[in-house]
Amino acid sequence: MAVILGKAERTLSKPDIHQAELESLEAQIKQDLDAHFDLLELRRTGKGTCGLMELSKNTIRLRHSFQRQNKQLQSLVFIQKNASELLRYFASGKDIKPNRIKPRLQMVQTNTIESRLFRFATLTWSIPVSEGFGRRMRFLVWDDHNHKLIGVIALGDPVFNLKARDEAIGWSGSDRKERLVDVMDAYVMGALPPYNMLLGGKLIACLVRTREIISMFSEKYGNTVGIISGKAKQPYLLVVTTTSALGRSSVYNRLRLDGRHYFRSVGYTSGYGHFHIPDDLFAKIREYLKFKGHNYYSNNRYGNGPNWRLRSIRAAMELIGINRDFLRHGVRREVFICEMASNTLEILRGAQETPDYQDVCHVTEVAEQALERWVRPRAFRMPEYKDWHRDRVIKLVLG
Repeated sequence: MAVILGKAERTLSKPDIHQAELESLEAQIKQDLDAHFDLLELRRTGKGTCGLMELSKNTIRLRHSFQRQNKQLQSLVFIQKNASELLRYFASGKDIKPNRIKPRLQMVQTNTIESRLFRFATLTWSIPVSEGFGRRMRFLVWDDHNHKLIGVIALGDPVFNLKARDEAIGWSGSDRKERLVDVMDAYVMGALPPYNMLLGGKLIACLVRTREIISMFSEKYGNTVGIISGKAKQPYLLVVTTTSALGRSSVYNRLRLDGRHYFRSVGYTSGYGHFHIPDDLFAKIREYLKFKGHNYYSNNRYGNGPNWRLRSIRAAMELIGINRDFLRHGVRREVFICEMASNTLEILRGAQETPDYQDVCHVTEVAEQALERWVRPRAFRMPEYKDWHRDRVIKLVLG
């Protein structure tokens, strides 16, 4: 490699080559960010902030579209290998008898047909599903009447900073640090077609607050040692949070059965994050951090702190001189909390120690109440679900 300086020619030294490659990579990242944000209809202000255009559901889907495409490409071999085997577990409309639906919760074990079915089912979501963080519990919800899949639930570690959640609980900083272990986040929760046409999403959400979930959490995590703190922990499952995918949610709002709250709205997220940064661009960001000798380029193991990807992108932007407000994607998600015990808030604030789960019901009782309140009336009013055929699931998976 050579450059011309006047009439003289000299060979670039290794430091010069390194600097030239670094500057080229910086320019590429800036150019790719501009082009990508134009595609997503993200508007920049003079300070570099991503402004909002129209926050319709279609706009939100657009901002997730590249993330979903990456997910589909990464899963293509898996889909081709497993689709024919797994499709038989999905219902057609004719398989459903509203008065005979019988929900059952099954915890998913790794490297099983159930884990493959869970993955395949979540590929039908219009918004890409994350793999969760830290502790994870995944569930299939079956209809034992026809042996078909109603929906899925996945609980994982919550984010550390969530203003709406923390204000609703009434936490101080020390309270949160001490008791966040008692909180899980439902990062996947929903019904599959055609059960979703019958308000099955409400049924699925209500199953989170059941004795079976609490018992399985206690069995799996009741005696653990924190990876980050190194301290012995004896957590109770006291709160499950979730956030809506497409702005305000009609599924979780006012979710009550027999006078009990299952989920309630506590506010919105700030619209700041990294989902709109595609994988190929993130790969360049990691390469740049490696060039700079920054430890975030490979610091992605659990125990190094939550949201490594967000911190990596933010660090690279600061080094390049890009305003960090480019991470403001503008999608403000509604935040919901489910208080698992009747004295949840008292325990999380440090006023009490032992949870009261007396009003928590079993899956069969909660399911029957949800079926009677939402599913069966919807099936009577809107019989279009009968026209659904399970072969259409493939189109959802492939987008």
